[in-house]
Amino acid sequence: MSDDTTVPTAAPIEVPGRTAILVAAFDSQLKWADTIRRALQARGFGCQVMVPSDIRHAISDTQLADFGGSSVQYLPWADLIRRSFDVDAVVLAIQGPQVSRFTHELFDAAAATGSRPPVLISGWVGVIIEKITAGYLERYATDIVAVNSRSDLRTFQAAAGSLDLPTENLLLSGLPLLTGGYHPAPTGTPIRTVMFADQPTVPSSRGDRLYLYERLVDYARTHPDRSVVLKPRHRIGEDTFHKMKFHPEVLLKDIDRPANFSIDYTPISQRLADLDLMLTVSSTAALEAVGAGVRTAFITDLDVREQLGNHIFLDSGLLRTFDQVQRDEIGTPTASWIDDYFFATDSFATDGRSPAEQIAVRTLKLVEDPQRSSPPAWKTPFFASQHKLFEYRRNTRNTLPPAINGWAMRARPVAEWVLPYGVQLRLRRSLKSGRLKRSARL
Repeated sequence: MSDDTTVPTAAPIEVPGRTAILVAAFDSQLKWADTIRRALQARGFGCQVMVPSDIRHAISDTQLADFGGSSVQYLPWADLIRRSFDVDAVVLAIQGPQVSRFTHELFDAAAATGSRPPVLISGWVGVIIEKITAGYLERYATDIVAVNSRSDLRTFQAAAGSLDLPTENLLLSGLPLLTGGYHPAPTGTPIRTVMFADQPTVPSSRGDRLYLYERLVDYARTHPDRSVVLKPRHRIGEDTFHKMKFHPEVLLKDIDRPANFSIDYTPISQRLADLDLMLTVSSTAALEAVGAGVRTAFITDLDVREQLGNHIFLDSGLLRTFDQVQRDEIGTPTASWIDDYFFATDSFATDGRSPAEQIAVRTLKLVEDPQRSSPPAWKTPFFASQHKLFEYRRNTRNTLPPAINGWAMRARPVAEWVLPYGVQLRLRRSLKSGRLKRSARL
């Protein structure tokens, strides 16, 4: 579904009453957006999920079916900006830099037309393991910034205070995928079904990934009475925001596996009721398992470090080695960690609403506010400074020699699909260095 030439043009939204667009480009973003879509629809919104057709995106028919078959429409970025003025709210499930680009381009469009912009909603589709402050500063200029945890909220409030940014748009909602609050895992019950939630780029090397898979196979041999399931992030041939280099089916092709070991693509949310133990390195899916009352362990055999993302779980009480897991030495989550992420049942903090419901309630409140004009952050000196830089960079790109600019526009989408991200970075640095040298000669 990534071939834009075969995608029909998006039809106008004709649902009466309140309307919303939910923008996503990958399956994880679709999952986040779809949870909010259902909460908005329950409050009378007519919703449409849209994929910007001229930026990198990948949502396959199978991935779409995995998330309930919600239909999506494809629209070029510029048309999406224009369409936003026809709806009441826009949920930006896309990555941070694109959220920032969207807000600045929408600011320009609003200034040019005198139209009131829609309510803008942003957030994070999973647990934040890097770019915590930077990610906030890519989203702060939206009407609602959905915050996943109390610790993230403290970080964002501190950043906002230092930069004189408004904080009323920070909404401590929790992860929308954690819809049912927290249920303690049972103790003393047998472990019959074990799942390992794989990740596209954690770990990044072939050897480390194979090591984890072989340890999981060994676990299955050690416990022949248990069903051991490896859940890849996506199927071979599918794509996600983080591209997988070494798919488990490929790495395990020639590895002898016991009969109780299997590879399964059923969405984790559909398997939680059957699981007794969830294993992963740092997947957000583990929080779903914890919330659902499934015993959980974050595997530390490859160390604990920022590149693996498991450093943020140091205070969870759930970090374990494979040796410990094989001996059924499973940890118990600490009360402070649970309180950081799971507060849907805290009536003082959330009025008993789920994360997605909180987002929908705040959205409706802003949509119905006759005094609302634009996101408060748009009126700050920091945003004004950022917008000048945004315009400068945009104008600089547009003043490149036509041959260079045209080549770059044609080659960049191909490079983003084909080349590893590290190679892309080196190419960009090389091109930038070449432009600087040409400028110096001029």
